[in-house]
Amino acid sequence: MSDNYLLNIHKRVQKLPFSDWLMTRIVANKAPYFKTIPTRLEALRPNHVSCIISKKRRVENHIGTVHVIAICNGLELAMGMMAEASIPKHLRWIPKGMDVQYTAKAGSDIRCVAETDPDAWQPGDLPVRVTAYDDQGTVVVKGTINLWLSEKPKKH
Repeated sequence: MSDNYLLNIHKRVQKLPFSDWLMTRIVANKAPYFKTIPTRLEALRPNHVSCIISKKRRVENHIGTVHVIAICNGLELAMGMMAEASIPKHLRWIPKGMDVQYTAKAGSDIRCVAETDPDAWQPGDLPVRVTAYDDQGTVVVKGTINLWLSEKPKKH
């Protein structure tokens, strides 16, 4: 098994029914705000995560499309899972900000993707690419979530 706890949990959960949904619920129990969006994991590997937001009434806006803030929450969920599955053990991360552009209406389920380059995990700023797609593959939101990476304090 990997020495990454999130990847280890994912490997165990994959053997269960509804494992994609269950994995996002496990993460949402650590960060309860993510329970506000109906998600399921699509792919989890170092430097790449994608999850699906189901188009349900609770995440729609007044015109019946998926609200962009729900999409931003899905992108942040994907980014956080990607960061936890990727970061070297001696580093820690915290988000610094999000810069997104709304590029199309989101009238279907939405696939939220977060990815970065494997060699980018160094102390300092790390821009994580985030993209949201509708079920036709059209980009509906794209942007960057900026992380700050720092060394973990030395244990005595």
